[in-house]
Amino acid sequence: MSLIPTSLRVRRPGRLLAEATALVIAIVVAFPLYWMVLSAFKPAGEIQSTDSKPWTLSPSLDSFRRVFQQEEFGRYFVNSLIVAGTVVVASALIAFLAATAVTRFRFRFRTTLLIMFLVAQMVPIEALTIPLFFLMRDFGQLNTLGSLILPHIAFSLPFAIWMLRGFVKAVPEALEEAAYIDGASRARFLWQILFPLVLPGLVATSVFSFISTWNDFLFAKSFIISDTSQSTLPMALLVFFKPDENDWGGIMAGSTVMTVPVLVFFVLVQRRLVSGLGGAVKD
Repeated sequence: MSLIPTSLRVRRPGRLLAEATALVIAIVVAFPLYWMVLSAFKPAGEIQSTDSKPWTLSPSLDSFRRVFQQEEFGRYFVNSLIVAGTVVVASALIAFLAATAVTRFRFRFRTTLLIMFLVAQMVPIEALTIPLFFLMRDFGQLNTLGSLILPHIAFSLPFAIWMLRGFVKAVPEALEEAAYIDGASRARFLWQILFPLVLPGLVATSVFSFISTWNDFLFAKSFIISDTSQSTLPMALLVFFKPDENDWGGIMAGSTVMTVPVLVFFVLVQRRLVSGLGGAVKD
């Protein structure tokens, strides 16, 4: 006689189907990443061959050598770190303060402000590139890292504020009142009590801000016109696009190098990211 409950025996085929479906989806999603890394290690002859194979028996580092030997590649990498790091820190702090304000305080036009945040998320970035170009020109920010930092902060804030609003709202007001009774100031409650509680949400929003900023090509191409020393890492890939024949090995190697910091950042914050997304869904 089987000791497995009937409910588990009935659900098992469905669970297997769900796991198989998830595995197939994961393979489909991960295959472009695998092909990118594979092409980065393939010799030039195999990349240009008409008989492409999903493996290589003679891996080579020549593509990576061409990437790292590129002039000012290190400067581009540092510029990307500066831009992405500044956007992540600034957007997280501003979004935390703004989410606290729209959640804890009642003021005129609060609902209108929240609706404006939603509307800002609906506008395509491409539609605002030209107006932003003239705005940066008038403020003298073209060919500077500021022309990349400011727009990304602006586009990161609506999503971050809406997400953090749920985390701030989940903190009981009784906890705030108890802190005030114990003599804590508003600033102390904000940074020593509320901030650690919403930190998972901050991490979750920071991941999206970092990825969108790190991989940005549109703003870098539009706002960095003549001063190449202010370019970011995606612009370095343009060197491998040539009129006669593209260097696909260099393109794939450069893309692989660009992916490494994103993976490292994700691994460092993955635990808090999962709890942050779980809190957002639960809210």
